[in-house]
Amino acid sequence: MNLSFIGTSLALAAGIFAGSLSANSLPNPTGPVVLSVTGAIERINGEAAASFDMALLHSLEQSEITTDTIWTPGTHQFSGVLLKTLLKEVGASGSRVTAFAINDYSVVIPISDATDAGPIVAFAMDGQPMSRREKGPLWIIYPYSSGSEYRTEVIYARSIWQLNRLHIEE
Repeated sequence: MNLSFIGTSLALAAGIFAGSLSANSLPNPTGPVVLSVTGAIERINGEAAASFDMALLHSLEQSEITTDTIWTPGTHQFSGVLLKTLLKEVGASGSRVTAFAINDYSVVIPISDATDAGPIVAFAMDGQPMSRREKGPLWIIYPYSSGSEYRTEVIYARSIWQLNRLHIEE
């Protein structure tokens, strides 16, 4: 038996599998799922969904927004993942995102909001994880203090807290 041939064949098969896995799949969450993304996406790790636990969210490129909000006193530093980065990670294509909260409240966010200066899916406020009582564990935060275009009723309505699902629509 040629063990070298078997080893080479296994390595080749593993490489092919890993290549296809990384191109179309996301790593599987190992902790409780805090965010599911469905709809017009290319990369999944479950039944037609991209599921994220906190570790997977933390593994993505991080962004921060320092801003005041109409819901919290003072200025705070919010940490999370740019909505743009998250949508790119799942291979989203579409024109809008319907965001759902834990209590099934929902808002529609146009994909055009997902810019380098746009909202983040925040998982920390002032360096601390946000509890449900503090509008967490995830909250879509816009840079309200950076300009009047972010201090409108439309933008405030898109700032959904206790976020747990995103559905990408064409």
